Parts: sequence; C-alpha cells; structure tokens
Amino acid sequence: MNRITSLFGIQYPIIQGGMVWCSGWRLASAVSNAGGLGLIGSGSMHPEVLREHIRKCKAATSRPFGVNIPLMYPQIEEIMNIVVDEGVKIVFTSAGNPKTWTPWLKERGITVAHVVSSSKFAMKCEEAGVDAVVAEGFEAGGHNGREETTTFCLVPAVRKATTVPLLAAGGVGTGEAIYAAMALGAEGVQIGTRFALTEESSANDVFKDYCLRLNEGDTKLLLKKLSPVRLVANAFRDAVEVAEARGASADELRELLGRGRAKKGMFEGNLDEGELEIGQVASMIHRKQPVAEVMQELLREFELAQKRMCGSLI
Repeated sequence: MNRITSLFGIQYPIIQGGMVWCSGWRLASAVSNAGGLGLIGSGSMHPEVLREHIRKCKAATSRPFGVNIPLMYPQIEEIMNIVVDEGVKIVFTSAGNPKTWTPWLKERGITVAHVVSSSKFAMKCEEAGVDAVVAEGFEAGGHNGREETTTFCLVPAVRKATTVPLLAAGGVGTGEAIYAAMALGAEGVQIGTRFALTEESSANDVFKDYCLRLNEGDTKLLLKKLSPVRLVANAFRDAVEVAEARGASADELRELLGRGRAKKGMFEGNLDEGELEIGQVASMIHRKQPVAEVMQELLREFELAQKRMCGSLI
C-alpha cells in the first residue's frame, strides 16, 4: 500500500485515463473490479448521459471509481452538480485551472486529482489544494502540454517541485513502464491507450483494430494552437498538417476541426474523416484483451522487472 492506493481506496496504484469516447461505465467498472481505479470520461458526454453512466457504473462495481472532467467543458456547472448529486467521491480534472473547482469539490467531500504537463502547473495544483497530481508526458494521446516534455523528464521534475501524491501518465502501457515511472518518483500511474484498446472500451472496434496495427512513429502531436492531441495518420490529419505548415490561425484550425470530429473517428469508426487520438505506446499493443487480463499482465510484468533490476548495478 502507498499514498495512491490509500487515497483512492484501491488495490493497485493503476488509474485508467478518463478518455473521450473510450471511457464509459463498462471500462471504468472493469478496471475498478480488477483492483485499479476506473474513470468515466465526461468530456464526450451530455450531462444526462454522464448521469446514466455513473448509475450503471455503480451497479456494475462495489469498488471506488471516479469521473474525469475537462474544465473547459461548456456545461461544467451542470456536470459538477451531477457528480455531487450522484455521490461520486473521486474527480480527476484536466485542461483548465484547478483553483476554479478544487475547493468547491473538496468542500463536498470529493477527492481531487489534476492532470498537468509541467512542474510549474503542478505547483499551482498543490497551491489549489488538490489531493494528487497526474504528470502527463508528451507521449500521451490527448491534451498534451505544448512544452512537449517527455514522461521520463516530467515525472522527476514534478516530484522535486511538489509534495502531493504523484501519478505518471503518457507512454505507460506495460508493467516495466510502471516500474520505471515509480523509480522516477511516481507513486502510481494513469494508463490511457492500453485501456482504450481493450474489449470493454466504448471506442469503435474499427478504431481499435486500426490502432492495434500501428507502428512506431505512426502518431504525431498536432493542433497545438488549440488543445494539443496526438493523431494517427488519415485524411483529416493530412489536412491539419497542411494547414499548420502554412501557418493557419487558431480560428482556421478550429473551423477545420469542426464539431463531432472525435466522435466520428473514435466512436463511429470513420477512419478517413475522424479525429483519431491515441498515445505513442499504441505501437506496442497488438491484440484486443479484456481489462482483467491486461491488469494481470501489468502486474506480472512489474514483478518481473522488479526481480530483474534488483541489484543489477552492483
């Protein structure tokens, strides 16, 4: 047991990322039932859809789970009130200022973690009173920081700058990666891509199968003038690259992105016109597995890495 497992009341310090169009109640409850912490991704849900997912998740697991809330969500007040009304006890926030909602959530007995891409923002999180920080490196699929700091560089920097419990995210998809993250000062990990490609993920199977065939270098961080995301090659990404190469403004990119592009790609399986977000670690994943199997694999790999490294430098 460490500070992360104690904070969230879970068996293993493994948190599932609250990813848009991937993290519904089936995925969240499966991760929680396997001993980690499942998160419902509210960023792709209308308020009443979120309420439905929370209720179904409660029915599917007796273990702790949480909700990920991007703070730029347009109906943020309604979402926050639903979380409180439904008795959710854990919230992960991202893409915004943690000072805005952290005190409000904590006053209502909710444990708060916030996702950051720099040690500067991690310090602001600690000042805001968050219970934990997620340091997300450049390797991640969605909402990367513009600094392009890798997880290997970011985690020790955040650990040095803050005292709060620390989770590492970005490029974590194996037990060996969990071991490495903890060696750098993390007390647990948040895993997105590996869980996005499981059987229980709400992403479209066409999208999953495409991502399971990716090779090293097949993803690219783009849309940095808006909200940086890591995209897989397709017609939409080609259009974004052309626009960015000619110096398109944020407004032009926003118009190109349009509405519903991520839903079209990840949820509906349109591989040409959809926005296909996935992390770099996708190139290491080649088969669709149930969550329980993934969790057991992560634990076995962690233990083997631990044994292999014991005394290896001496």
